[in-house]
Amino acid sequence: MTELEKGPRGVRRGRGARERIIGASQRLFREQGINGTGMDQLCAAAEVSKRTLYQHFTGKDELIAECLRRFDPEVLPEVFDRTDLTAREKLFAAFEIHAPLCPFIAAAVEIPDPGHPARVLARDYKLAFAARLSDAAREAGAVEPERLGEQLALLLDGASARARVLDTETIATAAAVAAVLIDNAVPG
Repeated sequence: MTELEKGPRGVRRGRGARERIIGASQRLFREQGINGTGMDQLCAAAEVSKRTLYQHFTGKDELIAECLRRFDPEVLPEVFDRTDLTAREKLFAAFEIHAPLCPFIAAAVEIPDPGHPARVLARDYKLAFAARLSDAAREAGAVEPERLGEQLALLLDGASARARVLDTETIATAAAVAAVLIDNAVPG
């Protein structure tokens, strides 16, 4: 490798820039919020030039949407597609793996435009998650599975929002409330 192929720190340029940008963005958006993170700061954290950033993303909106697309891609299959758990256990497992600081809620709060790509992704993710909870509730024999799925989704989202505001652990409390809801909704 020639000196021209190396960046200012002696590291090869170009390779992995997109992943560095996404990784830095996810971290900074989580720590500072979307609106509190500037493009100059993203470039510095990812160790890329603005030109490189804009070669990979047309702008911050596209970058935000890509970060959300990549959030916990294995979470839903990990819980809902497990064959070693009963449907009832899957409902409880959702409270064990759910992130306390949901980036979809954060994006929806920070971005007022309902047509923004990140807001659309947040809505779609939340609807899909509630649907998976409803499917598990149906499989568990819940009398009103859609209602239970929505209640559990609301409980998780509320716990996530409360944790974000108060900087406290709320998922354990939400799991205890979920146990009551599940016990009341699923016979026997």
